[in-house]
Amino acid sequence: MPRVLVIVLVALTAAASASEGAGSQEDLEAVLRRAVAGYHRIRREITDYRCILTRRERVHGELREAETAVLKVRHQRIADDRVVSPFSVYLRFLAPSAVRGREVLYVHGRNQGKMIVRNGGPRFGFITTALPPDSSVVLSESRYPITEVGVQMLTQRLIEVGMHELEYGDCQVRMAAGARLDNRACTVIQVTQNRRRADPSWKRVRILIDDELELPVYYAAYDWPEQEGGHPVLLEEYIYTQIELNVGLSDLDFDHRNEDYSFSRSFRP
Repeated sequence: MPRVLVIVLVALTAAASASEGAGSQEDLEAVLRRAVAGYHRIRREITDYRCILTRRERVHGELREAETAVLKVRHQRIADDRVVSPFSVYLRFLAPSAVRGREVLYVHGRNQGKMIVRNGGPRFGFITTALPPDSSVVLSESRYPITEVGVQMLTQRLIEVGMHELEYGDCQVRMAAGARLDNRACTVIQVTQNRRRADPSWKRVRILIDDELELPVYYAAYDWPEQEGGHPVLLEEYIYTQIELNVGLSDLDFDHRNEDYSFSRSFRP
């Protein structure tokens, strides 16, 4: 298990034990207010960032190995009713070996709406191709398309969790300060459903908010246990570390012809 995952699990266990009581409606409303404020701050103040993303996902019933990647994101910016910088994503996978060296690049509205992918890994790693973000090939290895990556989408998920639970009012909410991720102070938020519902389909969600950045840096969702009294089953887990905000990413950072990248130089989308 990657070291960062171990740090998260220790932090969550300590924080959860420090907050035993079920949260109230007011706790849930406080979570939602914090999430909405964070979302507006992202939209208002954060133009781009780079970080390390670690993810584990259950795809078609199978929990995949944890993957770690360098991530660059540039948010869409509009001026005078026109898009002056489109939503843009670049990923370079560091681990595991099966995908090491893989690069993925997506710019909204460009490259015929497709993402550009260099295969990476030990076999045919040099192959570069273009794929729709929501193609069956992509979603056979990931729960979501690349268009849903990043802390802004993570914040939207936190808001969705809060809105759903406010509507039903049948959950436990726990908040605890004092957790640490990547040696940074964080607040843990845990929402647990008391009764199974079709939407959303999870049993429990855990989130870490970086206290200084006021951004969600950890998100995990768990399915209901297979047997009564069993442990919830991990569905998805996303960890954002080494976050650098507003670093001035340019068009070149999202161009497959960038000399720092390893996409095929002759590839044309």
